[in-house]
Amino acid sequence: MLFLSHLSLSHFRSHRRARIACDGRPVAIWGPNGAGKTNILEAVSLFSPGRGLRRASAEEMARRPDAIGWKLGAQVVTPGHAHEIETWSEGGAARSVTIDGKAAPQVALGRIARVLWMVPAMDRLWIEAADGRRRFLDRMVMSFFPDHAEAVLAYDKAMRDRNRLLKDQVRDAHWYAALERQMAGAGARIHAARVATLARLRDAQDGAATAFPAADLELQQSEGEMPGGEDDLRAALADSRFRDMGAGRALVGPHRTDLNAVYAAKGVPARDCSTGEQKALLVSLILANARALADEIGAPPILLLDEVAAHLDAGRRAALYDEVCALGAQAWMTGTGPELFSELGARAQYLEVTEEHGESHVKAAT
Repeated sequence: MLFLSHLSLSHFRSHRRARIACDGRPVAIWGPNGAGKTNILEAVSLFSPGRGLRRASAEEMARRPDAIGWKLGAQVVTPGHAHEIETWSEGGAARSVTIDGKAAPQVALGRIARVLWMVPAMDRLWIEAADGRRRFLDRMVMSFFPDHAEAVLAYDKAMRDRNRLLKDQVRDAHWYAALERQMAGAGARIHAARVATLARLRDAQDGAATAFPAADLELQQSEGEMPGGEDDLRAALADSRFRDMGAGRALVGPHRTDLNAVYAAKGVPARDCSTGEQKALLVSLILANARALADEIGAPPILLLDEVAAHLDAGRRAALYDEVCALGAQAWMTGTGPELFSELGARAQYLEVTEEHGESHVKAAT
């Protein structure tokens, strides 16, 4: 099983000090809006690589007006192991990580804790711009392939350097060739990992006993098709230089990919579904991701479900809790009142979060 057995927060967002003891059960967190519930979920999300569920800078996470920095600690229990992890930032600097007392890169977190999340901003996932769907897709990819983040960073850096040449109207082919080799190598790895992830999600949806609708998923390019491999992508980038120079940016590559979803039972694109159906499809994908990971690594991921009851009726809410418990996942869930978690009963542990004079307080509740 994969879970946090304790979590500590120091000067993080609205929490001056908090320490939470956990077991492997879901954690239901309730309290009024603005009390600091989501801040706890954000803290947990930082035990995986990246900027967390809010995509905030390290400076933004510091408690105000203190702004001296912040620190998080947790014991992450994995099948057969327990790791002491700390992550912190001082004075707005990039966050640091230690694992079992030794300095480590952020990418190392992805090999220990697999963390998936669903936040209210994702409710508009299917109707907003493609970049949000790419980030959503890449979070799923990273849960299977922790090194995916490094490939994305390498690709983005090489693309930014190439875009600078394009905007400066540089025409020397040698400058482009070196950057295009880097883009092609990283881009081919990105695309292959995305394709492999969608295959895992399809398998996890097939025949699953779930109350949530299956989604037909495919990768779609903004124009044309994604070149099939590294050599093809490098050739496509070279062929596109003149066109790219006119646009001032690369017009071919995995950064032009979109995630297309269709409500399978109805044959309706996700963007045309009702708000409730869009939410149900999103929940379905998170659960499919969790099932696939459980099959692959022997334990379900940690789930972060912020305001999970929004747009879910009582029946679907109860079904979600049943599926989370059947998975054996430690799901951290927030809501405004304890009644939203009544269907969980003794299967969960409960925390109440209150706010007084700008400071959050956390206590165990029943």
